[in-house]
Amino acid sequence: MANEPPYYLDIKGIEGEPPEPEGPQRDPRRWIGVRFECCGVYTRIYKNKEGTAYEGNCPKCLRSVRVRVGPGGTTHRMFKAK
Repeated sequence: MANEPPYYLDIKGIEGEPPEPEGPQRDPRRWIGVRFECCGVYTRIYKNKEGTAYEGNCPKCLRSVRVRVGPGGTTHRMFKAK
């Protein structure tokens, strides 16, 4: 079997709905994008466990930023930290 690949992949057609994944399901983590003007870098910061603010740090100088979640919210996803 000189012409066969070193692996074997058996692909069969799937009928009906795919099975439900097992184990606990997590909601995707909510985030906003922040450009840290101090070091000229961009990163995502994530919502805290309480859901009251987005918290994170500059990846270079570790300057912290906290953006509170307001009652009306905003549709903006990108911010600058000066």
